[in-house]
Amino acid sequence: MEEQKNNGLQLELPQDVAQGQYANFAIITHSSSDFILDFARVLPGLPKAQVKSRVILAPEHAKRLLAALQENIMRYEQEFGTIRIPNQGPRTATPFPMGKGEA
Repeated sequence: MEEQKNNGLQLELPQDVAQGQYANFAIITHSSSDFILDFARVLPGLPKAQVKSRVILAPEHAKRLLAALQENIMRYEQEFGTIRIPNQGPRTATPFPMGKGEA
């Protein structure tokens, strides 16, 4: 197990979590007290996407996450260039077309 320091807080990163989960699709829902982020993996030609991870946040933490993502995207683009999303109109539901395909 690894430990990292983050503003004086020690974080424990268990080996099974350190491997991470690949997700290329997210669904965000909310109630008056929570934001729920479901991360899934969508594969071409498969009709179902399996949720790989669910994160439940208080509204204040969701807003902090938004600010942290904005800041990190800005830093990334300063270092590596603009992140381009090809062929994306407003609010795309999936990362690629969901037409017929073969797996």
